[in-house]
Amino acid sequence: MPRIFTAIEIPADVAQTLTFLRGGLPGARWIDPENYHITLRFIGDVDVHVAHDVASMLDSVNRAPFDLRLDGVASFGGRKPRSVFANVAPSQALTDLQAEHERMMQRVGLEPEGRKYTPHVTLARLRDSSSRQVADYLSERGSFRSAPFRVERFVLYSSRASTGGGPYIVEEAYPLAAIPAKRAI
Repeated sequence: MPRIFTAIEIPADVAQTLTFLRGGLPGARWIDPENYHITLRFIGDVDVHVAHDVASMLDSVNRAPFDLRLDGVASFGGRKPRSVFANVAPSQALTDLQAEHERMMQRVGLEPEGRKYTPHVTLARLRDSSSRQVADYLSERGSFRSAPFRVERFVLYSSRASTGGGPYIVEEAYPLAAIPAKRAI
């Protein structure tokens, strides 16, 4: 059973700037830069037939390329921090693309995603990092901001069940290039 998800890749130059955020946080297990991404929809462990249906359905996405920027660093987990991440600046194009992926996955028969979508790039998973240590880390690096980058495709990734952070394999890439709708005659 493959474990799959859809995502936007992080360009190498932006990934390089994210590496400057590494370090200075006890208990952090840093994600390798080649595994940085923005998840659109986690699909999970599915059988080969569902994976094929997902891949086929994604071919119908018809959206234009758009720009994104990373803006700030934060954490998930509150008093028991689980991870630190780079925020994605608000983008209607990203929100619309993610919502389309969610609708498609429900049409394939997957359960709706239970959590509110928070676009981000995971930088590290945390083990035994105190909320104070995380707060100190965020106060030093929270003002991070990347240069804008162009999103010209999204991908379908697969991964092996492991302890977070990859390696991820691009199974399919889907270019973003809006095609004008055909007019009825």
